[in-house]
Amino acid sequence: MTSQTTVDTTGPGDKAAAVPSEPTPATGLRGHPWLTLITVAVGVMMVALDGTIVAIANPAIAKDLHASFSDVQWITNAYFLALAVSLITAGKLGDRFGHRQTFLIGVTGFAAASGAIGLSHSIAAVVTFRVFQGLFGALLMPAALGLLRATFPAEKLNMAIGIWGMVIGASTAGGPILGGVLVEHVNWQSVFFINVPVGLVALVLGLLILLDHRAQNAPRSFDLPGIALLSGAMFCLVWALIKAPSWGWGDGETWLFIGASALLFVLFAVWETKVAEPLIPLGMFRSVPLSAGVVLMVLMAIAFMGGLFFVTFYLQNVHGMSPIDAGLHLLPLTGMMIVGSPLAGAAITKLGPRIPLAGGMAATAIAMYGMSTLKADTGSGAMSVWFALLGLGLAPVMVGATEVIVGNAPMELSGVAGGLQQAAMQIGGSLGTAVLGAVMASKVDSDLQANWTGAGLPKLTPQQLDQASEAVQVGVAPVAKGTPEPFVAKITAVAHDTFISGMSLASLVAAGVAAVAVLVALLTKRGENAEAGAGVGHI
Repeated sequence: MTSQTTVDTTGPGDKAAAVPSEPTPATGLRGHPWLTLITVAVGVMMVALDGTIVAIANPAIAKDLHASFSDVQWITNAYFLALAVSLITAGKLGDRFGHRQTFLIGVTGFAAASGAIGLSHSIAAVVTFRVFQGLFGALLMPAALGLLRATFPAEKLNMAIGIWGMVIGASTAGGPILGGVLVEHVNWQSVFFINVPVGLVALVLGLLILLDHRAQNAPRSFDLPGIALLSGAMFCLVWALIKAPSWGWGDGETWLFIGASALLFVLFAVWETKVAEPLIPLGMFRSVPLSAGVVLMVLMAIAFMGGLFFVTFYLQNVHGMSPIDAGLHLLPLTGMMIVGSPLAGAAITKLGPRIPLAGGMAATAIAMYGMSTLKADTGSGAMSVWFALLGLGLAPVMVGATEVIVGNAPMELSGVAGGLQQAAMQIGGSLGTAVLGAVMASKVDSDLQANWTGAGLPKLTPQQLDQASEAVQVGVAPVAKGTPEPFVAKITAVAHDTFISGMSLASLVAAGVAAVAVLVALLTKRGENAEAGAGVGHI
């Protein structure tokens, strides 16, 4: 197998071009593919876990630091904004300076920022260091994919990405469980302090095991105007999606930022055709499978993250579960992702990505349809069936779409491709939460008044109706202090029934998105450039 991989033999300040070489066979620890996978998995686990574990700590942070609801929202939004805006640029940094270096910097910075949050005594400091977490996390994630692409030969890459996806899925779903245990039995600071030893392990393993690979024609310069235009476009888009629920989808500010994002994306595309070494060569998107992989990742994230957003409220606020119990009820989803990801990698290696991806999105569509049938009194067994099917459907998509994007990109752009994959997932998740949230809000607004009066409850003023609607959208019964018990039961029943109707409609929309993704999956095929990775001699 011919390889385009090179090993950088220059020092940090040496501007000499990297010398082409054949893949260096793994001698001992250095460069061993499976040890490389373990190393990057430890780092990726830290970032994926942080995406969900912090939500459990937010109430405790708000109480301890006397933060408002808006302040607490920024704990999540600051991290998400920094991560989403910088992923593609961070991938380019890895292509330029080497994925080993960017991974090590990302791991170190992420762990240090986490420790700083744990030591913070103000909400402003927490939000500031969450921005740094997002920036360093953006360095780490594409670098991990770049290292896997450079280290594993084509016939082993899908299995490696399968295990990588398994770690992300398990960490994301396990975050609420671990977070609940830490907040309940230690303190909210421990949610962040836990990243310090994990980051230290990843750093030590990285120094001992990771081998730097450079593509022969790796980029040697930076497209600074392109970085500025793309970052601005991503910021405006993500900002609009974050603020739309509070501003309203019909508000002028929402569409001002959406319009600014569209304009900046157009200017970015025009600029990329004129610069000698663009941030994202637009020729990449002439690859139909790569483009389909990006679209597929967005659609998958809309259906999954948007749909799952309401499930947590359903379990905790309708069924009255604790955060730990809610996390345990999602174990069928987590378990099927853990089991399904390596199996999906093997199936994709044997069959190619098209059939597993289409089948996975079909299973996701069926699962989301099943979740639209959940009621306030649905038992754990019925819930588990749909959660398990959702995990089984997501596993091949997480693995296959990643391989399609990274494998169809040139080796020298593997970091940019990894950034594209992660950015597509982040944008899709934000779109899913915002769009399905709007569907939920609209359904609750249209049904609540009729359900309320139909139950024989006193008519609400417009202001009371707005306040009640906001509570019902997250499954909370708007019961005022001192309300007589018979009215409490009626209000709770109305709130839960109205929430269920909104969640059902949102789940049906998510099922429709997943069904469209089945058609997109049929456009994918095995990565044309996967052979540009490491040689078989590494295994």
